[in-house]
Amino acid sequence: MTGPRLGYFTRLLDDVEPVERYRNAIAQFVRAEQLGYDTAWVAQHHFHRDEGGLPSPFVLLAQAAAKTSRIVLATGIVTLPLEEPLRVAEDAAVLWLLSDGRLELGIGSGGTSSSFPPFGHDPADRPAIYAEHKATLLRALSGEVLTSDGGALYPPAPQLADSLWEATFSASGAARIGGAGNGLMLSRTQPRNEYTGRGSAADQVAIVDAYTEALPAGVEPRVMASRSVLVVDDEEDAVRWRAQGIARSLPTLRAQGVVIPDGAGDAELAAFLDLHIGTAEQVLETLQGDPILPIASDIVFQPHPVDPPHAVVLRSLELIAERLAPELGWVPKATAPVG
Repeated sequence: MTGPRLGYFTRLLDDVEPVERYRNAIAQFVRAEQLGYDTAWVAQHHFHRDEGGLPSPFVLLAQAAAKTSRIVLATGIVTLPLEEPLRVAEDAAVLWLLSDGRLELGIGSGGTSSSFPPFGHDPADRPAIYAEHKATLLRALSGEVLTSDGGALYPPAPQLADSLWEATFSASGAARIGGAGNGLMLSRTQPRNEYTGRGSAADQVAIVDAYTEALPAGVEPRVMASRSVLVVDDEEDAVRWRAQGIARSLPTLRAQGVVIPDGAGDAELAAFLDLHIGTAEQVLETLQGDPILPIASDIVFQPHPVDPPHAVVLRSLELIAERLAPELGWVPKATAPVG
């Protein structure tokens, strides 16, 4: 491997109206391409404005494809249990063609539990539904005949199956993904039940090990490491945005029963919450101990949970590409002209 691909990931959680969220995301993808980023990722979430801002990822990525020419567009993830898998295959196939093959499909079983009943599903059934829908998706992508009169997926897009990504939090899930030869998507943070004062990247080592050990012979590992990163110009901005990221993260932890010590400072809290916020030098220092980044095929940075204004995200994209990512082994493959 000559170096990791550099990606930008957004959950579209800007504090603006929906149309501005979508326009901002596309503008961020355009700027990322200009800066040499290799990939641009979106998450899918239903119903919850403050959980994720995009229920229809293929629609947004089609617009992004029309405004870019090189950057690879990816889903991280499509919540497959809540989708009709044949429609996922059809939408992905059309987008793959329209983007000149610049689509990679990431799928998973996750999603907010309260989103399942409106779709007619019990969240407890998500593993079984995911397995069934994934099997149907793969049959379609492989070109299997699906109708009694010989119909198959149209347009055909068998290459999509070769670039499939799956998300998991567990070693057992990683072994299943590796056994299928798919790419492994790691979250920005691992679920934890108690306060440790340290980040969770080390907890992902066993997950990656299970994945690589299960890979079929001759299949190269594809590991996507997503990390919460916001790079700013000065310490004053770093302090402000670090505090916002912590403030937005703590209520979720407390709702899960995690007790935060009264004496924990912002630096310690940011480490535990897996937040890398600061100048390029500061963020590089906090990332240096991450055991996954040196072995990742894809390093993907997201501004969540800070979710700052659009202009701050654009500046962070610039600083990451110019001052941070090269120190992590990234080599830009190409850049697109501005304008």
